[in-house]
This record gives sequence, structure tokens and C-alpha cells, in this order.
Amino acid sequence: MIDEVGNGVSSEEGRLGQWLGSIQARCGDLAASEAKVVALLLADPLFVGASTTAQVAARAGVSPPSVVRAARAIGFTGFTELKIEIARARGTTRFFAPPEVLAADATSATVLETSIRAGTDALTALGGAVELPAFDEAVRTIQSARQVIAFGAGPSATVAADAVFRLRAVGVTTIGIQDYLSAMIATRLLGPGDVVIAVSSTGRTSTTLAIADAASSAGASLIAITNQYGTPLATLADVALVVGGAPLPAQMAAAGSRLAQLVVIDALVAMLALRDPQRSRLAERAGIDLPDII
Repeated sequence: MIDEVGNGVSSEEGRLGQWLGSIQARCGDLAASEAKVVALLLADPLFVGASTTAQVAARAGVSPPSVVRAARAIGFTGFTELKIEIARARGTTRFFAPPEVLAADATSATVLETSIRAGTDALTALGGAVELPAFDEAVRTIQSARQVIAFGAGPSATVAADAVFRLRAVGVTTIGIQDYLSAMIATRLLGPGDVVIAVSSTGRTSTTLAIADAASSAGASLIAITNQYGTPLATLADVALVVGGAPLPAQMAAAGSRLAQLVVIDALVAMLALRDPQRSRLAERAGIDLPDII
């Protein structure tokens, strides 16, 4: 899932505003139903960009074919192309693309060096970002947990999966549920003494926020692993482990923050084992059948 960035007006918001201006300049002669669709587009482009034809039609009060006709009337081949252009204006189409700092003829060495630098910078920032009182509180919260659910969407799902693997090895009853609806059901059935670890790089992923809100509503403790303070997830959390990191193109930022988040998981597990010798013994028992990795 792609997240919105930061607070205040971003460069992506500026590009989106310019794009909407170009749309406004093209919508002078529209049928009534088409005008309703374009009015919705101008008022809430993020909704249109993330919705189906039927959803846009229902909100605009028109038929689904009117949505397609409106897209064509303002210069697009159809509704899909309109959504792609909204994503381009927001900058989200760059998320899975190679970093813009790399030229098309970049050598393998340059690509590798750029990726390594992004990871190194993220780990350097981690040391000054995570607040030690919050880290200690997270350890205490997990120590006393009846059970833990770890959840993340998109790239953050790999961090949540690692948390499940590592915490189980030191005797923490930990559940990983990738399916969003199943995770919502499980989270709503939690209560005091249970813990949810929610992972989201920007702290704005809608599915992760919904899981986090369900956890808080159920009375469970919420630990957020995220990049920034002041985001919806960090604000909602009982404990926010913020990894920081310099602003980077989307793909590099996601990769770098993922490394920092994994290090936070490693540190949490190490602290849990150090504070409770029984957990160290459990970790030894968990590893007796693993292949030789030395």
C-alpha cells in the first residue's frame, strides 16, 4: 500500500494542484452528469484515484458509464488512464520504479552503491530517532503481553512477518495475519493484556490504521514502528518506535526504512531475552533443529 508523506504541503501536493488546474481548464463544456464527476474529481482527487468506477458513480450521483464518459470528455481514453494520471501527479507511480537519482545507463556498481548508501543512511538515522524511553516501554509491554499480533501492509508486511518469527523464538505468543479482513476480526476480539505491533513506514496506510484503531478500541496496547512522529499511526499508538531517516525517493525510502525497522525488531527481541533468562533458553530450544549456519 502507498502512503502519503509528511505534514504540510509537499512537492507531490504541488504537482497534484497543477494537474488539477489543467483539468479545470478542460471542463468548460460538459454534460450535466459528466460535470458532476469532474466536480468530484476536483474536490477529492485522492478518492477518485483510489476508487472503482462504481464507487465514483455512487458518490457523484451518476451512472458508471457517465464516469467513463467524463474521463473521455476531459481528454483521457477512459477511467483507468485518469487514475494513472492522478497517481503520476501524486508521485505514487514512482514507488516501484528505479530511483530517479539513477540514470537509465547507470552501471551495476552505481546501482548497488546507491542502494547501499540508502540503507546505511537509514541505519545511521535510526540511532538518533528512536527514543529510549519508548523502546524500554515497548519491551515492558511485550514482556507482559498475553499475545501479540503483528501487522503491516505492502513492504511493511515483511517487517511484521520478521517480528512474528523472532518474537516466537523467545517465547512470545505472536500471530501474523496477512489478510486484512481476517486481521480486523482477530484484532477486534483482543482485549487488555494483548498487544498489536503495527508497521507502516509513513504511518498513513489506511489498512494499517484501521487495524491500529481496532486494537485501541478493543483495549489492546498498540506499538507502532514507523518513520515519523506526528503521523496518524504514531499519534494513535501507545508506544511509537520512530526510525527516522532522510527524505528519499519513494522506493529508496521504503527500502532504507525497512532495514531500520528490522533492526528495531532485532533490538526488541535481544532485550526481551536479556531481561528474562528463560526466554534465552527458549530461544536455544527453538534453534536446535535448524541447519548449521556457522
